[in-house]
Amino acid sequence: MIKIFFIIFLIVGSSAHAAEILNVAGSTTVEKGLLEPTASAMEQAIGIKVQVRGLNSGKGFDELRDGKIIASVSSAPLSKLLEKAGLAGDTSYQEHVIATDVIVPIVHLENPVSELTHAQLSDLNTGKIGNWQAVGGKDQPVVVVTSQKTAATRLMFQEQVMQKAEYAPGVREVRSTREEIKLVSKFRGGIGAVSESFIKKNPGKVKVVKSKAITRPLSFITKGVPEPMVQKVIDFLRSDAAKAIYQ
Repeated sequence: MIKIFFIIFLIVGSSAHAAEILNVAGSTTVEKGLLEPTASAMEQAIGIKVQVRGLNSGKGFDELRDGKIIASVSSAPLSKLLEKAGLAGDTSYQEHVIATDVIVPIVHLENPVSELTHAQLSDLNTGKIGNWQAVGGKDQPVVVVTSQKTAATRLMFQEQVMQKAEYAPGVREVRSTREEIKLVSKFRGGIGAVSESFIKKNPGKVKVVKSKAITRPLSFITKGVPEPMVQKVIDFLRSDAAKAIYQ
């Protein structure tokens, strides 16, 4: 009987110290760049474990709008998410910026082109330029790779570089940044645009082309004031301890 009470005490005692679970959805950049690296330190510091479904920023916001989650994670500004969802001007949502991310153009490792202007990047991605010779490369057809239409990286690249123009007909759309890197590394004429943090985690697979900086915020999005558990996570991610891990 004593043993039974002791086992029950251990179970109750351990469950009392179990981490709280916060379920969010959205940006894979926030997932891989901020939340996964800090997961262990966050759980130890504030007793919260964040579970992320990396859908992309737009789909994550859709789940927040539909009341399926209490916070989404985004690598696009809230204004762009609202615009895309047909909610421009809605002030009921709040954006909680954690960090700033840089989007970088990527090409195949054997591509000799090392620098491109935004105008050249736009022409390559819209199909106006169809061969790399036009920008100093080899006689090689351009193969455009990008993410889904609701993905923040695509939205920001179109906004800042392509002036909202459409991608070239026949563009290869992928579901994740990992797939985009893999596809660009496969095609010698490939070109894409991904978070710089992913490149740092996957060195030697593709070549980064120099260009004018393309930046965007990495944020938590809430409807109204964040619930206490969400606010604790936001505060932790903004702390010096967290920044020392992900920066």
